[in-house]
Amino acid sequence: MNIQQPKSLQRGDIVAIVTTARKIDKEDLQLAIELHESWGLNVVIGKTIGLSDCQFGGTDSQRISDFQQAMDDDAVKAIWCARGGYGTVRIIDALEFTKFLQQPKWVIGFSDVTALHSHLHNMHIETLHAVMPITVKGNTHEALESLRKDLFGQKNSYTIPSESINKLGEAKGKLVGGNLSMLYSLLGSPSAVETDGKILFIEDLDEYLYHVDRMMINLKRNGYFNQLAGLVVGGMTKMNDNDIPFGKTAEEIILDVLSEYNFPIVFNFPAGHVADNRSLHLGRKVTLDVTEEYAKLNFD
Repeated sequence: MNIQQPKSLQRGDIVAIVTTARKIDKEDLQLAIELHESWGLNVVIGKTIGLSDCQFGGTDSQRISDFQQAMDDDAVKAIWCARGGYGTVRIIDALEFTKFLQQPKWVIGFSDVTALHSHLHNMHIETLHAVMPITVKGNTHEALESLRKDLFGQKNSYTIPSESINKLGEAKGKLVGGNLSMLYSLLGSPSAVETDGKILFIEDLDEYLYHVDRMMINLKRNGYFNQLAGLVVGGMTKMNDNDIPFGKTAEEIILDVLSEYNFPIVFNFPAGHVADNRSLHLGRKVTLDVTEEYAKLNFD
């Protein structure tokens, strides 16, 4: 089935900033608002900004209502999730996507927002895995510029130096994925993403190495790699270990779990919980080319 691509933005369009997960104050959004305004966009602030319910940006009901309003408002052309943390999966089953599917708009974010990316991919809607308002201050110019280009419909492609641990080859397929811990947590649910014939992107932050192994083994046991076309590994950032060391890095764990497969793998791709978090069109067909000199990701 063909995937729907939301319309590119135009100067003067409205972007809504809401929180689906952890709480955030309006003061933390100022740089992000100024950034979008410098691009000629207008920003509206959701009702969840500034709310607090334990660690969440308001109750589940408040976050559901805020996101639903942004989806259903014809004037809003894109929804920018303010931050990650945890909480998106608590609201996703209560959202009504009927109108959104008729007129899809860009949903932007990463980390915990992977729940939305995967859920919408199963509805055949493209989304943007990209920087969020909370991270703008620490993001590189290249990361911010990649989001601007994607929102305004300008073609992005990425070429990076090849790593010695990469597995060489070329692959084509739709790009899916996001945060490894979230993909692991979605297994068995309606939001679990299909990977057959696709290129999977994974990244993670602040995980124990043994847990990376456990998550990768579980994805393997669920058939995620049997018909996979290729793998893009972003930042595996600030990994932890126990007093008795696991004995492998996150990258070595991934290679070990995938040793029997022949698809290309690129490591240290600039996306995820890193300053240079480049925008990725999840759901779009891509070509992944991994050579000894470079790794290239082209969006069709």
